[in-house]
Amino acid sequence: MNKLHLTSVKLLKDLYKEFKYEALKSDQTLQKVVNRSLFKYVNDSSFREQIDEEISLTISGSNL
Repeated sequence: MNKLHLTSVKLLKDLYKEFKYEALKSDQTLQKVVNRSLFKYVNDSSFREQIDEEISLTISGSNL
């Protein structure tokens, strides 16, 4: 079994609400999306650049 690391993150409330709605339609979970995103970030330079250059999130007191 893979080792898991328990962590907590702050999420933008409105964005999380949208995610929950979309996730219900596709049977996704936040854990699946986070793990897949981390994998792609580490292994796909194009994806990493897209994430690093994303500026459309509202900055609010945390490091978005």
